[in-house]
Amino acid sequence: MPRAWHLKSRPNGMPTSDNFELKEVTLADLADGQVRVRNRWLSVDPYMRGRMNDVKSYVPPFQVGEPLEGGAVGEVVESRADGFAPGDLVMHMAGWREEAVVPTAGLNKLPSIPGIGEQAFLGNLGLTGGTAYWGLLDAAQAKAGDIVFVSAAAGAVGSAVVQIAKAKGMTVIGSARGPEKCDFVKSLGADAVIDYKAGPLVKSLAEAAPKGIDVYFDNVGGDHLDAAFAHARKDARFAICGMIDGYNSGEPMAFRYIMRVIAMRIMLKGFIFTDYMPRMGEFIADMGQMVASGQVKERDTIVDGLENTPDAFLGLFTGKNTGKMLVRL
Repeated sequence: MPRAWHLKSRPNGMPTSDNFELKEVTLADLADGQVRVRNRWLSVDPYMRGRMNDVKSYVPPFQVGEPLEGGAVGEVVESRADGFAPGDLVMHMAGWREEAVVPTAGLNKLPSIPGIGEQAFLGNLGLTGGTAYWGLLDAAQAKAGDIVFVSAAAGAVGSAVVQIAKAKGMTVIGSARGPEKCDFVKSLGADAVIDYKAGPLVKSLAEAAPKGIDVYFDNVGGDHLDAAFAHARKDARFAICGMIDGYNSGEPMAFRYIMRVIAMRIMLKGFIFTDYMPRMGEFIADMGQMVASGQVKERDTIVDGLENTPDAFLGLFTGKNTGKMLVRL
């Protein structure tokens, strides 16, 4: 029988392995319009931490005792749906498991792009790349000539933002943790990189961006967001994608420089990837060209085996990943 990871209990602060349970599941027989998918790649992402809390948000919380969900790429092994046949590769949201029965409304058939691996549709050609693309170019209205500050620039979304911004003619300052990750961000083309553990962020950003910043792409919140307030230029635009600093702390954030929102006329815009689903054709056309040309590259951190999915997820909060964290089945 196929296996799936279930939420055993709700975490208090940082999750632990005790919050997860791997159990066998019985799959329902296929109804019309459904397919059975055997997963090949699973995505783990920081936003999943919020779904482990029993609070109202933009997506429903995970239910205790039920299988977890997340992005996945798999192969259709049985179909009762028009347009889908065994052997088709698809992307869907029934991750954290080996197999799933999925309605066609929850499936996207993967196009074949020479030189592009199927896992890229969980990364730069999927939710990760789409989040970076729309957050930078639409939510933050970034344009050629802007000075862009990106937090967590060695992560999946941040590394895509760095490369998209460079491809579109922007100056980019990234933040990352430690020399190895800073070197990675530099290799992506960033004009400057801050090791946020090496000194006070406000001072480090002042040195990296002496003229200030026009755009801040926020993956972290906390001190990073405050430093961005401190160095924002007039009419700066902030795209608020994530605040990983606060996901496990339980403590409210405090900002010393938030009053500069008024003087600098700063625009803050939160956004969600699904806001842009009707425009995915635009994204695939533009991002696909950047990926195919080598302007945007992907680096994955791959963990093998369904058994290790919780460890891969927890590694997101302790800096275990460079680029996209994936589980290979």
